[in-house]
Amino acid sequence: MVKSLKQFGQYILMLRVVFSRPDRWRFYWKQTILEIEQIGINSLPIVALMSAFMGAVIALQTASSMESPLLPDYTVGFITQSSTILEFSPTIISLILAGKVGSNVASEIGTMRVTEQIDAYEIMGVNSLNFLVLPKISAALVFFPVLVIFSMALSMFGGWLALLVSDLTTTEIYILGVRSFFNPFHITYALTKTLVFGFLIVSIASFYGYYVKGGSLDVGRASTQAVVSSSIAILIANFILTQLMLLS
Repeated sequence: MVKSLKQFGQYILMLRVVFSRPDRWRFYWKQTILEIEQIGINSLPIVALMSAFMGAVIALQTASSMESPLLPDYTVGFITQSSTILEFSPTIISLILAGKVGSNVASEIGTMRVTEQIDAYEIMGVNSLNFLVLPKISAALVFFPVLVIFSMALSMFGGWLALLVSDLTTTEIYILGVRSFFNPFHITYALTKTLVFGFLIVSIASFYGYYVKGGSLDVGRASTQAVVSSSIAILIANFILTQLMLLS
């Protein structure tokens, strides 16, 4: 417990340094663009694969459970839409990204720490936390919402395609279900969660990577801790944001 509180305090102090003013804005913007490619664009394939198949599975499971004649035919489309927007795309995709992006960030910064590259930055008078971490956080905040919107669209497309191939509904009925009872605030809710989750993933991974001690084995342990901690933080934040935004 004491160790956890100490780490949390160290994490807060790290964020204070990270969000100081960059020394070189030109390099900051250039590095942010590079991080968008590494963190965001390189994650498109796994997001596309997960979204398409999960949307298909949600639609097929819903269709197979519709035994009551009282349920309208468009219920499948409605449940696919609401499940995708409210929970699957913002939360499940963020948990996937916590494993991919979080481990990558922790390993990258941790390797720089054990090979004394960060020490070299400090000797040259460079704010290493601001220099290394801020572009990664900015890239996540910019591109993670794009990934989630892409995931929403592909998930609902996957659901439509699965139902059409299985001959369980028509395009008109499915689209009617997707459009039925649509609440635009759910998009705001999903993107707000995505911004919070993206910040938690990158900042927690950077924390474990930056303060790693030892050698290459310790970098691996730090990467694992980063993924586990960011996943737990996502679940806690998901509960809190749902309480504040949907139930208050």
